[in-house]
Amino acid sequence: MSEIIVDHLQKVYVARGQQVEAIRDISFNVRSGEFVCVVGPSGGGKSTLLKCLSGILPPTNGQITLGGKKVVGPPEGLAMVYQNYTVSLLPWMSVEANVSLPLRNRGLSRRERTQRADEALESVGIGGFKKSYPWQLSGGMQQRVAIARAIAYRPECMLMDEPFASVDAQTRAELEDLIIRVHREHSMTTLFVTHDIDESIYLADRVVVLSGRPSVVRDVLEVDLPYPRDHLSTKALPKFGELRAKAFHYLRGRAAHPTEVEAGAVDA
Repeated sequence: MSEIIVDHLQKVYVARGQQVEAIRDISFNVRSGEFVCVVGPSGGGKSTLLKCLSGILPPTNGQITLGGKKVVGPPEGLAMVYQNYTVSLLPWMSVEANVSLPLRNRGLSRRERTQRADEALESVGIGGFKKSYPWQLSGGMQQRVAIARAIAYRPECMLMDEPFASVDAQTRAELEDLIIRVHREHSMTTLFVTHDIDESIYLADRVVVLSGRPSVVRDVLEVDLPYPRDHLSTKALPKFGELRAKAFHYLRGRAAHPTEVEAGAVDA
């Protein structure tokens, strides 16, 4: 397992002689085996942050380290789960083949690739669909395939870019519970980006709250909610309401008023 350290990250895009500062100054860490959510407004630089973390976009200033090594390109021990599963899965390949595809680069035999893929598909509850094709599955099931592919790779670190934003509310709740279980079973260092406050608090050990563009860190919230978590009892806890109120107000650039925090009086 590997710790992620983001140290004074800045990213400025230059196009047609114009500069656009997406990220101004971001610093935080994700401890080994920890689940951290990054929450921020739409267009606030969250996807840019993930591109820098995954090594596909160089920062303008600052640096990112994974397991003590500076990220200067896509790290070998990293897996990514995207929001748009219809693009990340290859429709002409079976579910099993999609999951085992990245394992070829690790030099595993066909038997080992198949075994890992089957185990991962069972882990996310769709072992019976390994011979199906992605286009034959619902959106929620396709995202389970994408998660299984990340699990099968056995990464040191998993990045997730709003992976449940394109599914219905019921499926989203099921996938949130799934990813909590998967994380606790595999203890992967996980960074999950979302614009949904409730989702970030429900899933995370800590929540990094970003401002709008150009992004800075408004606060890092410790989510000291007990496990196991479920959508009814966990979200009914007073502490959940307090954290929700804090995150809501920090997203709007100001600290939460104590009376609002105590009451959880925020409608997000």
